[in-house]
Amino acid sequence: MLNSISKHLLHCALLFVLLILFEIFSGGIKVNENSFVAIDPWVEYGTVATIVLYLLRVLTFLTLPQVMFNFFGLVIYNAFPEKVVLKGSPLLAPFICIRIVTRGDYSELVKSNVLRNMNTCLDTGLENFLIEVVTDKPIGLPKHRRTREIVVPKEYQTKSGAMFKARALQYCLEDSVNVLNNTDWVVHLDEETLLTENSVRGIINFVLDGKHPFGQGLITYANENVVNWLTTLADSFRVSDDMGKLRLQFKMFHKPFFSWKGSYVVTQVHAEKDVSFDNGVDGSVAEDCFFAMRAYAQGYTFNFIEGEMYEKSPFTLVDFLQQRKRWLQGILLVVRSPAIPLRNKVLLGISLCSWITMPLSTSNMVFAALYPIPCPNLIDFVCAFIAGFNIYMYVFGVIKSFSLYRFGLVKFLACVLGALCTIPINVVIENVAVIWGLIGKKNKFYVVQKDVRALVTV
Repeated sequence: MLNSISKHLLHCALLFVLLILFEIFSGGIKVNENSFVAIDPWVEYGTVATIVLYLLRVLTFLTLPQVMFNFFGLVIYNAFPEKVVLKGSPLLAPFICIRIVTRGDYSELVKSNVLRNMNTCLDTGLENFLIEVVTDKPIGLPKHRRTREIVVPKEYQTKSGAMFKARALQYCLEDSVNVLNNTDWVVHLDEETLLTENSVRGIINFVLDGKHPFGQGLITYANENVVNWLTTLADSFRVSDDMGKLRLQFKMFHKPFFSWKGSYVVTQVHAEKDVSFDNGVDGSVAEDCFFAMRAYAQGYTFNFIEGEMYEKSPFTLVDFLQQRKRWLQGILLVVRSPAIPLRNKVLLGISLCSWITMPLSTSNMVFAALYPIPCPNLIDFVCAFIAGFNIYMYVFGVIKSFSLYRFGLVKFLACVLGALCTIPINVVIENVAVIWGLIGKKNKFYVVQKDVRALVTV
């Protein structure tokens, strides 16, 4: 069996080989005179068409900051770290509250996951912890000294009018509700998120270190039973994004340049209170993004937490589409909000622009083939690098999510091929999400199906 370093070196070798092959195949690296475009577009296509073609080519560069963060994150840091080793006794860890926010629609799922997560914590040796379920509807969580159910009153309103999940999270910070000390820690989970012993060890190491008030780690989606193979393979890109961009921005810079996710969020209570979730309408659709950018603006630091957690990808393509639409709309509200200084959201804004212009970037792939234009070698090289690396993100996500020893070589390779085949479908869904998100109502919070059992019809 290969060790951690050997796996990382093989991954880097595969990445560079695929990038070089893609550069040569796409013309990013010129190998002969056939690699050059020999036409004059101004004469061949006309002035207006040529300007449009060059503008479409330039749009590709909007994704370059993300691509570079992902590239260096996947290359610099070991992409296959060993099992997390505790750096101190769990008995010495400060108090940890595991907080799950739900509407209360999937009560059985929540109760089942609370029990599983509690047992995981106990199996890891963690003793000083509490699991809180914050819900809009009572779910009947069994009484236990390690659990607490908080029902958000219907009449509760925040000072700024925060809605949805942000409203529930802010309710927990009210003096009449909060039972935590300022030095305690909160682990924020979605209702379907499952802890692993590795992630609990990582969290313990993070809070024992205590250098950064905010942290986040890796979430994978291909664990246990896969409900929808298409959406799960498409989410392999998100796994790579966690191991690349998220890890680099937190481990090297300790800043959320591109924001973070809404689950597997670890915060210290005093810092969470200071930043708060009471951020009005702008901070209610993508409350996680707004919170991160506001914390960044206030000078707080972040770190990456070792150890992965488990979640499920959306069960249907409609849920997958709705999820992406909400993310885009929420980030759009964050970027245009005057409450976040421009200097703190530059990279997030560029990332959003690359997302919004995705329909144009997608059309560029068609036009580039039908109407080739001559470009400087560097531009062709960078464009090919961006395209090739984004394709590799799907490959790496599968390698990271699916165990070769668990699935066997044939099924493992089928998963890699399947992830590549989902790219066109994913591109179509992302384009629809962009268009729908831009023209649709911005202040909605769509909740995807979470409980597998609800899919079974008796």
